[in-house]
Amino acid sequence: MRRFAALFESLDSSNSQEAKLKSLLEYFREGEAEDLVWAVYFLSGRKIKRVLSTTHLRSFCLSQCGHPDWLFQECYDNVGDLAETVALLLPEGDSQAPAKSLSAVVEDLQRLKNLNPTELNDCLRSYYGQMNTTEKLVFGKLLTGGFRVGVSAKLTAKALARLSGLSENIVQERLMGDFKPTAEFFQSLISEEGTAGGAAIPYPFFLAHPLHSIEEGAAALDISSCSLEWKWDGIRSQLIKRGGQVYLWSRGEELITERFPEVAMAAARLPDGTVLDGEILAFAEGDVLPFSLLQRRLGRSAGNVSKKMLAEIPCVFMAFDLLEAKGQDLRERPLIERRANLLQILTPGACGEMPSCAGALSEYLRVSTSMSASTWQQAFDLRAMSRSLKVEGLMLKDLQSVYGIGRKRGSWWKWKVDPYSIDAVLVYAQRGHGRRASLYTDYTFALWHEGRLVPVAKAYSGLNDEEIRQVDAFVKCNTLEKFGPVRTVKPALVFELAFEGIQLSSRHKSGVAVRFPRIARTRFEKSVEEADQLSTLKALAAANGDSDRSAY
Repeated sequence: MRRFAALFESLDSSNSQEAKLKSLLEYFREGEAEDLVWAVYFLSGRKIKRVLSTTHLRSFCLSQCGHPDWLFQECYDNVGDLAETVALLLPEGDSQAPAKSLSAVVEDLQRLKNLNPTELNDCLRSYYGQMNTTEKLVFGKLLTGGFRVGVSAKLTAKALARLSGLSENIVQERLMGDFKPTAEFFQSLISEEGTAGGAAIPYPFFLAHPLHSIEEGAAALDISSCSLEWKWDGIRSQLIKRGGQVYLWSRGEELITERFPEVAMAAARLPDGTVLDGEILAFAEGDVLPFSLLQRRLGRSAGNVSKKMLAEIPCVFMAFDLLEAKGQDLRERPLIERRANLLQILTPGACGEMPSCAGALSEYLRVSTSMSASTWQQAFDLRAMSRSLKVEGLMLKDLQSVYGIGRKRGSWWKWKVDPYSIDAVLVYAQRGHGRRASLYTDYTFALWHEGRLVPVAKAYSGLNDEEIRQVDAFVKCNTLEKFGPVRTVKPALVFELAFEGIQLSSRHKSGVAVRFPRIARTRFEKSVEEADQLSTLKALAAANGDSDRSAY
């Protein structure tokens, strides 16, 4: 546990990918397999279930440090992270106490779930009393199910590949899907003879690079040799039929089969040994429904999708690639060949002329339209149709491209439509987390409506470090009110906000919901009175033609 906490500190304190890779390699070169596999488990983004509530951890800390509740809250507001606040407030542990292994700590965490409050506090007191500050921080995050660190699953796989001498692709494939963190799995993961998971395991996803202009695209690929496809606004997924069973995986490696039973039932008709890559969409009467409806389906617990919801929010799997057929891996075959095989499986002619798509094996399995363009201007004109078709733009794929792993520059590009934008006023601010816990980095923005400012969106990305420091200084000098960690600020700063989607929504006080808002640029030269009206945003939403269907 002590070594893992030191690794966490090293990874969290560096922005250098090479430095992080070096720390990972040093960690994986030592230690027992039963500990290293749990490190892989956590570093690849997986989590164990929460052992205790944040309320219980807070109460425990107060009982041990003796501080009043208001002082704890002030500390928490300044630190911005509960586990770190507890780690800083509790007395320093006995550094001479023998350190437990990471696997032993995880085993104890599972046992803590079954203890009564008194027994649980006794165990917490014993644990925290033997840990340094960094160990307490990591332990608190594991307790509450909130462990995360600034390292990607890909970088973890890269470190393991260097350690083992295997290719990075092989390690990434072996890490796909859910796995049991055992010593045996770790040995299989890094050994030459090791294998990927069982029949249910998906392939690593191939991702596209963003394209920003015709000039950039023309320098990167020949448009006449590309497949042009709509960039759907759904959930990227792989649909697997192996061994008579159907599995549906999200790009985040979550098994979501039971959340979309209509897709799973349709996929049961696929030939055995088939793996499709595609997008899950909320889809009815030939039309894409708002993403917010799809989120409602995804938010349901496994097996808890009612007949009413199935009827009101029907979903489809829009396939655009074939990765496996009759149990044979096709990823090294050119896209044009994979596409032809896909159409054979999902019925020849399953897709009509652009922009419509017809059903394939069933209404729940469809094939995404593949189009062509002889010039970049033709591609640009197609992209201009995106908003009217409720898609995000175009995918450009070299017809000779293989299906790679991760985001590799060259053969697949995503060319999204330009985002919507508005000029909005900063009205609330909250401190960030981690290294930004002392800075105000999370903002709420408002527009004018009938002479007053109405909050419409929250955003926390888009500013560089210098701009963040400028805004932080403004917030600290212009606070009007404090509500816990949130500060109401003097309305004086204007920002341009960009966002991908917009719809009318009765669930929001403003009457409008925006998707993926971020700060495009500061507009400090503008006066507050020059910020946009809420009516402007509502007009955009009305023109977009969607609502959240909250009556459902």
